[in-house]
Amino acid sequence: MNQEPLLLVSGAGLPSWIWDQVRKELAPSHPTVVAERPRDAGASLSQYAAAALASAPWERFAVVAHSSGGTVAAEMIALAPDRVTALLAVSAVVPEPGHSFITSMPFPQRLVLSLAMRLAGTRPPDAAIRRGVAGRVDQETADRIVADFIPESPGLYRNKPQGRAVPERRGYLSTSQDAELPITLQRRFALNLGTPCNESLATGHLPMLEAPEALAQQIESFLAG
Repeated sequence: MNQEPLLLVSGAGLPSWIWDQVRKELAPSHPTVVAERPRDAGASLSQYAAAALASAPWERFAVVAHSSGGTVAAEMIALAPDRVTALLAVSAVVPEPGHSFITSMPFPQRLVLSLAMRLAGTRPPDAAIRRGVAGRVDQETADRIVADFIPESPGLYRNKPQGRAVPERRGYLSTSQDAELPITLQRRFALNLGTPCNESLATGHLPMLEAPEALAQQIESFLAG
């Protein structure tokens, strides 16, 4: 039985409990940990990556990165390429070399994002969270996500990952009903990672809540392959 350890990197603002059911599904075959965030409100992207690496109690491990966690994963691999054995990006932002999360967005979205962050900080309005990230989960879960949403440091969005190293084992899992990160953007980010976007789940932006069993199966299949 494959016992390869697995570090789960969440998207911006999302609490660790979103992974609970997926972790339960994976428990018989994979030890898992959800990556921690840095405690510094002004943390850089490198500090996010360092905090995630410090969360992993293993010398080597695979990474599943969701949403903006793709940017963190890119920086993790730049900082510690020998520790990350594989990367599965799940509806994740994977910047091209020399680009940040924000500059990876299409025009004019990147300008709107940058201005909104300067004026209002990094926490979206509750209505935007419900409409985008939590757009396809039930009301109770959406309420919980809004209540537990964690504002991130601007560095997560504005800093560029260092280097271009990627593990040989890499894949991209898209979410075809995603209102937060359209499928056209996901396909672009898959190409940035250097892998085709062959596998997909018919969910919104939170497949770990909408279809945890299916997501766990996709993770298992990726690691086994």
